Amino acid sequence: MKHLSGFIALLLSFSFSLAQPVTKTSSKVPGVIIAHSPATSGLYIGSPSICILPGGNYLASHDLFGPGSNEFVQPVSRIYRSINRGKTWQQVSEIKGQFWSKLFVHRGVLYFLGTDKHHGNTIIRRSADKGTTWSEPMDEDHGLLLRGEYHCAPMPVVIHNGRVWRTMEDAMGEIKKWGKRYGAMMLSAPEDTDLMKADNWTHSNVLHYDANLLNGNFGGWIEGNAVADTSGNILNILRVDDKASQDEKAAIVHISADGKTASFDTVSGFILFDGGSKKFSIRYDSTTNLYWCFSNIIPPAIKAANPGKNPASIRNTLALLSSPDLLHWSLRKIVLSHPDDLKHGFQYPDWAFDGKDILLVSRTAYDDTEGGAHNQHDANFLTFHRIKKYRKLPVISDY
Repeated sequence: MKHLSGFIALLLSFSFSLAQPVTKTSSKVPGVIIAHSPATSGLYIGSPSICILPGGNYLASHDLFGPGSNEFVQPVSRIYRSINRGKTWQQVSEIKGQFWSKLFVHRGVLYFLGTDKHHGNTIIRRSADKGTTWSEPMDEDHGLLLRGEYHCAPMPVVIHNGRVWRTMEDAMGEIKKWGKRYGAMMLSAPEDTDLMKADNWTHSNVLHYDANLLNGNFGGWIEGNAVADTSGNILNILRVDDKASQDEKAAIVHISADGKTASFDTVSGFILFDGGSKKFSIRYDSTTNLYWCFSNIIPPAIKAANPGKNPASIRNTLALLSSPDLLHWSLRKIVLSHPDDLKHGFQYPDWAFDGKDILLVSRTAYDDTEGGAHNQHDANFLTFHRIKKYRKLPVISDY
């Protein structure tokens, strides 16, 4: 994967075209501020999610993590609605006992799928009033899908070959450390079934941590994307931790058509992927016949200035990429960027196609009047962005 020629000049010429003064908190924050939580609160904004409701209004969500939160017992997720195409947002609900969760609409019904706490049960909720009130996952007939310790992020929910697909990670590995405790897996259910009933869901076998991968440098894999490849096969494309190299990678896990079997080729399964050490999000566009992805790539100048630094901690550039085959990716736009990578980040992108545009929400670490973010990871903003006429964006370079 060769780096982008002229990239530094592009960054220097880039301006925050999406930025607009939206609140008194800070006029410099790019995009529309949906929510703000100052670092002094000990409550950091996590798990951005967005969906488009039937009728066209937008819904966004985030949870709260950090020392001031209750993430290990009963975390909080907040839901926001926009009735004017993202120009302004209003909080419409707060859910206790919901974490790392993704909003999605299936057959006209709104759902929220994630866990009930940090390393908690896998749960799904349903709303009949556009996100104002939500069902309670009291048992296996009402949204309690898997009991145990699980991990996820707001990853894409995909409908393909008559099934609903969504990645998860088993967090019950023998080594109780980040990365090493996680095993890759896939959840799926027939698309015409009741998604609130656990019996209707299938989960694949779990691919546990293997210390021998990547010549002994494998740190773990998480936050996989459910994607159908060009042959119609379902894949789980995961973020990969490899602290020994700044050449970021993703892992491609193959899933059987019935959703029961996950398999990984240790020879060809890892691919070079810029931004692959952070959460990235892939979706397919049938109009362009391309896969589109938001990823925290690392500009060459930043990489050169930080030799040996863990690439997972560099989150200050968010890019839009496209690919015809999930293997070869082209840069289409630097969406958000800041020269400082210590206290600025545009991370955990979740997004949706909206006609000719893309809607994006970001877990944003940025300056505010209270001293800014705790660090690039512990975000103090949830921000909304619109990428207009994305299909007309030229390829900047192949890499």
